Amino acid sequence: MAEMMIAQIRHAAGQWQGEAADSLVLDYEGRFLRRKRVVMASGAALLIDLAETISLGAGDALETTAGALIEIAAAAEPLLMVKGDLVRLAWHIGNRHTPCQIADDHLLIREDHVLAGMLRQLGAEVTARCAPFTPEGGAYGHGRTMGHDHGHSHSQSHSHSHTHSHDHRHGRG
Repeated sequence: MAEMMIAQIRHAAGQWQGEAADSLVLDYEGRFLRRKRVVMASGAALLIDLAETISLGAGDALETTAGALIEIAAAAEPLLMVKGDLVRLAWHIGNRHTPCQIADDHLLIREDHVLAGMLRQLGAEVTARCAPFTPEGGAYGHGRTMGHDHGHSHSQSHSHSHTHSHDHRHGRG
């Protein structure tokens, strides 16, 4: 039985050269990791053991302790293709902290029946699609936008309200 390879170094897409020894196909959630045992395209096992949690992008490579490069590919997954007034629709998607891939003529989000209904009510054309998902990174150039927990681990206490208060009092000023 072959010894399991260990990857501890990430090279961003375009920052590595040579031929990859294998590839690793992961969906959007699977590309956000620090330490995990995975199975590569060849069927060989790989232990990813990075110094910190990162978001891997399609075209990135992991370098094993033996110096082999493992190319990262984005897996096809269930998505919603959104067409319509893209600026307005993107605002509503972003307001819900939802990762979004932006193209010239459509938006892609992960399949979500609640968001699909909301977007249709806003006049969007929403169709199911299965494709690789590579949404925009965070506002400050980080690899991933964070949901309501904003990336804090469960050991860190962080909470705040996402309710919106509106003053609807009427009267004389």
